[in-house]
Amino acid sequence: MKLRPHLPALGLLAALGIAAGGAAAQQTPPLAPLGPVPIPADNPQTDEKVELGKMLFFDPRLGGDASTACVTCHEPNQGWAFSDDVSRGYPGTVHWRNSQTIVNAAYLGKLFWAGAAKSLEAQAPSAAKGAVAGNGENDMMEARLAFIPEYRKRFNEVFGDEWPKIMHAWKAIAAFERTMVQTDTPLDRYLKGDESALNDAQKRGMALFNGKAGCIQCHNGALATDQKYYNLGVPPAVRWEEDGLAQVTFRYEQYAKGVTEEMYRSVKDDAGLYYRTKEKADMGKFRTPSLRYTLYTAPYMHNGAFWDLREVVEFYNAGGGTNEFAENKTELIKPLGLSDDEIDDLVAFVEAFSGPALRSKSRRRPCLTMRRCLLPRTEGGEDDNSQRELSKRSRGGRRRSARRKVPDVAPLVSAHIRRHHGDRVGCDELRHRHGAKDAGHGCHLSAQADRALERSEAR
Repeated sequence: MKLRPHLPALGLLAALGIAAGGAAAQQTPPLAPLGPVPIPADNPQTDEKVELGKMLFFDPRLGGDASTACVTCHEPNQGWAFSDDVSRGYPGTVHWRNSQTIVNAAYLGKLFWAGAAKSLEAQAPSAAKGAVAGNGENDMMEARLAFIPEYRKRFNEVFGDEWPKIMHAWKAIAAFERTMVQTDTPLDRYLKGDESALNDAQKRGMALFNGKAGCIQCHNGALATDQKYYNLGVPPAVRWEEDGLAQVTFRYEQYAKGVTEEMYRSVKDDAGLYYRTKEKADMGKFRTPSLRYTLYTAPYMHNGAFWDLREVVEFYNAGGGTNEFAENKTELIKPLGLSDDEIDDLVAFVEAFSGPALRSKSRRRPCLTMRRCLLPRTEGGEDDNSQRELSKRSRGGRRRSARRKVPDVAPLVSAHIRRHHGDRVGCDELRHRHGAKDAGHGCHLSAQADRALERSEAR
């Protein structure tokens, strides 16, 4: 491993060939390695809290009808995001913006595309309770957790709760998300002095990033984002032109965010930051995303307009695009004049912001009784079949009402126990396997089935 000196900020800028003309150039933070994760004083990390947060992250009980978990829109094998132009929606809906990754979100001071949340503790309930996302209600979600003995035990151990409090659920999820960080990327190693961490194409791309292409103007600092808001001229979502349900969602969001009647009836594009500030100068502006972990989080932009990193670079190389709010397009976007080879080098460098993909096995969802579900279960992680089945049915709004009577699966349980000695499976998988359609109350048998199982065991 060939090491080079760790250069101070201005020396690094000069070494990378950055045009340092004037004070403005000196004020742009250089790229830097990520430091320790910031931990808020009112939510210290503990291993027990992180484990509880991971369980809750994968548990669809924290939502409206117990079909939509955090992981539904932030899947581990899709960059801890969702690899479609817009995110999944609550059953019967679709979402209206691209799902952003949770990886390294712990460092951000502005979350969501328009910066609507300032912390992970604020982001979690906003997503779980958003009408086209989780659509949950505090009292319902809290009541569900209170019915689960394992959750009552864990919340008591971590927070001292007599029964689970929903505000502490968000703190636990935030604690788990603060463990989802990646600091050992080729770029981090290079910035720490390992000359061999980047190949020749990536080094040429880094010079373009900081020089001719001008990416450093907005994608700077350790997170590779200035966390400011810009209108780049990203074209409107094509999906809104052909998907009636997406159009309904967009009109609902317009109404819910308090736009004028004139704007409601005329605007056909996402106004971004405007919905928060109601300033016309903010129409079409969105927060600069971090470039970290982007190798795994396609498609890109707030509406998933571009499906790979080369498309993104070509968009910038052309000077951006045009949308309904063209008068607000940033002056920083201009044609770059990059050749095909230079585009290849720049894409190669952007890929260096990502290390190996982060994997995690899903947590078993606790059952309604301490008896649990005594059937075989495979450790699924991101390939968890029951979660995928829930997601598929949720997306089209075809999931049957949670009020339907749950079929009596106790005889199937007893028969399966006799065939398989002590292996376990989640109850959702049991229901799917044996044709029971209602999985809306998460991983537990109905009370009727539990009682029947007890009677069967007594005999």
